[in-house]
Amino acid sequence: MSAPGTTPAAPRGSIGIPASQTLYVTNLNDKINKQDLRMALYTLFTTYGTVLDVVALKTMKMRGQAHIVFRDLNSAGAAMRALQGFNFMGKEMKIQYAKSKSDVLARLDGTYTLSTSAAAKAATGATSSTPFVPLPGQGGPTAGSSSTDAAQGLKRPREEESDEEAEMETED
Repeated sequence: MSAPGTTPAAPRGSIGIPASQTLYVTNLNDKINKQDLRMALYTLFTTYGTVLDVVALKTMKMRGQAHIVFRDLNSAGAAMRALQGFNFMGKEMKIQYAKSKSDVLARLDGTYTLSTSAAAKAATGATSSTPFVPLPGQGGPTAGSSSTDAAQGLKRPREEESDEEAEMETED
């Protein structure tokens, strides 16, 4: 309760941070698989509105944290109010508005710009540190023509049963 003539207190976690379509969620269980965590967060937050993206990283700096990007501000606010302190996978979530604009939202409204390191990589033609891995049944952008194929090597065909394996089975 606030005293007469004063403004009511801002929701916990939003002091000094303007309302945003992206929520910053902390105190998440870091023992959960990243894909399972993303799917569970998406399922939980979709109840309050359209979720555009869920970013959950498992790096040492970002573990136990996630960013949830909503299509509109009202949905983000409703989710923050409803789920503040919600027991999610054994821990109480702490939710606040994100400090910066999400890349997904920036791309949608046309204000997205590459970061300086990403722009430098693009200018020099360098690729990211993680190679492109197509989904099963899909071909890569240039099948067999990249130099990363030679660096990674080719999978050897499996030989029929070798003599060593046969000896190991008979020793029991």
